[in-house]
Amino acid sequence: MQLLTADTSLMDSIAAMFSYDAAKPLSLMSSAFMVMLLIFGVGYMAVRRRVTLRTIYVVCFSLFVYYKMSGVYLLLLLGVALSDYLIAHRVAESRERGESARRWVALSATINILILVYFTASNFIAESITTLYGSGTLDWEPVVKIVGVSFFVFQSLAYVIDVSRGTVAPLCRIEDYLFMLSFFPKIVCGPLVKARDFIPQIGSSAEVSREDMGRAVTLIATGLLKFTLISQVLGTLFVGPAFAGKLGDGGMVSLLAIYGFTMQLYCDFSGFSDFAVGLALMMGFRLPDNFDAPYKSATITEFWRRWHISLSSWLRDYLYISLGGNRKGKIRTYVNLFLTMFLGGLWHGVSLTFMAWGALHGIALALHKVWLSLVPGAKKVGAEMRPIWRVLATLLTLHVVAFGWLLFNAPDMDTVGTMLHNIAHNFSFAELGALDTLSKIAVATMLIGYILHYLPRSANDRVREGITRMGFVGMMVVMVATIWVVGQCNTMLADYRAAESKAIAESSNGEITTSSNAGLPAYGAF
Repeated sequence: MQLLTADTSLMDSIAAMFSYDAAKPLSLMSSAFMVMLLIFGVGYMAVRRRVTLRTIYVVCFSLFVYYKMSGVYLLLLLGVALSDYLIAHRVAESRERGESARRWVALSATINILILVYFTASNFIAESITTLYGSGTLDWEPVVKIVGVSFFVFQSLAYVIDVSRGTVAPLCRIEDYLFMLSFFPKIVCGPLVKARDFIPQIGSSAEVSREDMGRAVTLIATGLLKFTLISQVLGTLFVGPAFAGKLGDGGMVSLLAIYGFTMQLYCDFSGFSDFAVGLALMMGFRLPDNFDAPYKSATITEFWRRWHISLSSWLRDYLYISLGGNRKGKIRTYVNLFLTMFLGGLWHGVSLTFMAWGALHGIALALHKVWLSLVPGAKKVGAEMRPIWRVLATLLTLHVVAFGWLLFNAPDMDTVGTMLHNIAHNFSFAELGALDTLSKIAVATMLIGYILHYLPRSANDRVREGITRMGFVGMMVVMVATIWVVGQCNTMLADYRAAESKAIAESSNGEITTSSNAGLPAYGAF
């Protein structure tokens, strides 16, 4: 009987490993994924020099990873891939015959945009209708936003547009297109990869030099540490409770929460991106860098050259230029900038706060264009400025961006107004002393994040060079140590969240009182 029970337990564990758990979907930063990655790596080393087999192997693993993250919505990814693979061939055939391919591009755009609208805007539309016409108007089941949907939709649409422009030829094999679209390091949050840059790599030898390995290990380690030790700690222990009003209504707490989310979001998103770029490089594939110390920017234009670089490039190449760019006069240029950023805000989600965030950046970019045209000697980037002006301009840009992140993270405009009111009318440095120990630890973590962010580029270069000189064994020690530290931190945060959830549940039954940090959201990938 004991043997039968053990066999059943083993089978259940194996079944769980290969099935999707809606209550606990896979995260690329989890210990479970690290184990999967280790197993994948053994097989990858065996097939990496055999291009066709390597392609199929990586595609199968990528699709499995996406299934573990999204379940049945894997079919959505496969549907988009098949649709645009076929449409791209129709586009190429139309070009060869000297015909317009616009109808095929329009078909791809319609399919992809409708998918994006459904998963990002349908809840907002349904709530608006319910608000206007009453709660019984719609029998609506809320739509869950699918992991990575906007990234693979944007990338697939860009591929069709590139084929129509003649910058890339349509891929002959569906597995090659699936490789580009579903490549697991970038499936969650990019970077968005241009087809003309990535397609040639699919059939390459995927060689990895010692310098490549050193850079890869550095990126993976720093990405994991940024995401866990700064973003997760900061969001869980301070930013989440502060935005939820659980740390009081003081102005100091509100201001620190804005600064905190500014650093949290950067470490969350750039940590994922660093991890993706490093992981791909370790496999022999080169993804574009996605962040370049964006809070060092001295102008809003420079910020968008440093923040989410692949998305900025996508918006420029496929939206701003399509709207006319700067080819139709100054006024139209300002309008196009505003529309591009406003639509970029909607891409993140359809709500008043995201609309306001997009509008803020659109207006800021347009005003900077006006400034450049009206003021002799005005500069686009900080490197062109005198040191004192660069410092002042960097501080100004940081606070414009931070105000935007307040709009980005706030659940509604009332929260925005409340936090700004607290800063203006209820500000006291004494609030720092009143914070609990965990909140103080989180604030200290935020300060460390800013210090590291403003270090010169040469400091990062020295770290990378040092890791490279360690050799393979030293690099593996760095990787193992990083994964261990991240695992310990994740365990502590999970225990903390579990304790807080238990406190909330017991409090709802009138047994105990919740702590100030109860009910906080668990922040994940952007």
